[in-house]
Amino acid sequence: MASVEHLVDRPDDPLPPGGRCVTFRADDGVALRGAIFPAVNAPARGTVLLLHGRAEFIERLYETVRDLQVRGFTVATFDWRGQGGSQRLTGNPAAGHVRRFADYGRDLQAALDTLMTDLPQPWWLLAHSTGALVATLETRRLTGRVQRAVFTSPFFGLGDFGISEGLARLLAKSLHAGGFGRSWIPGGTATPVHAGPFEGNRLTGDPVRHARNAALSRTETGLTVGSPTIGWLAGAFRAMDRVFSDEALDAYRLPTLIFAAGADRVVSNAAIERFVVRTRSTELIVVPGARHELLQECDRWREQFWAAFDAFVPGTSPNENV
Repeated sequence: MASVEHLVDRPDDPLPPGGRCVTFRADDGVALRGAIFPAVNAPARGTVLLLHGRAEFIERLYETVRDLQVRGFTVATFDWRGQGGSQRLTGNPAAGHVRRFADYGRDLQAALDTLMTDLPQPWWLLAHSTGALVATLETRRLTGRVQRAVFTSPFFGLGDFGISEGLARLLAKSLHAGGFGRSWIPGGTATPVHAGPFEGNRLTGDPVRHARNAALSRTETGLTVGSPTIGWLAGAFRAMDRVFSDEALDAYRLPTLIFAAGADRVVSNAAIERFVVRTRSTELIVVPGARHELLQECDRWREQFWAAFDAFVPGTSPNENV
């Protein structure tokens, strides 16, 4: 069963207008919690499919949803399997685990085929971190259905965690082969990543938004997960290898605007730049000073994002030539 089958409404971050919760299933039977938020002005300019990062859940994105609604977009979003209100995959619900990243592709396909049914055209994509990695890995499912994509801090490489990516890959591969796939990464805990103190956090420089998200994680424990598992990290590295294969890079055709946060220590900006250089349909904007969660950042950085988003996602016609 899904962990949570409703949407939480909080006074400090209220449920976006018209929001409704739905439960749908991937083709392997895993239950997923989704939500649809109609545009506040009719007719809608289209629909944005919002893909979360690791350990996120629908309620953390309410502010972003409202920002999209007032721009005239309907928003569809869902919790990836193993996190948020979707079905957990291990006996320990706090473990951030997935068997393989290709299973996230099942979730994405189910959202396109079920959650998005009858929602206003054209369709656009806004994906963060792990969500952007999955979208890139599964671009064949999106091409021809989504007009354009916007990525924030895509997880194309490991950031600064005091260990080189090469060593992290070796450890993840060795421990996974040794049968520790469902165990925490070394040093991992059940503590939700968003519930820690503001000082030293890697995600945002905005103390107000950080406090709001930390309070949400502390009170809505049924939605949170802790550190990733060995299996999750090993799967992420395999997904990156597929994304950076010559064949995949040459085949990437989805028009995509990518934002890198200048002060990001969670993902590798060098890897993001390498992806943009190697692909033909991508553009890169670096936001100096911003941390990993650009849409949870201070207003001066969020405003830069929305100005570029508004120029890139016109939301005009489903037959737009892009």
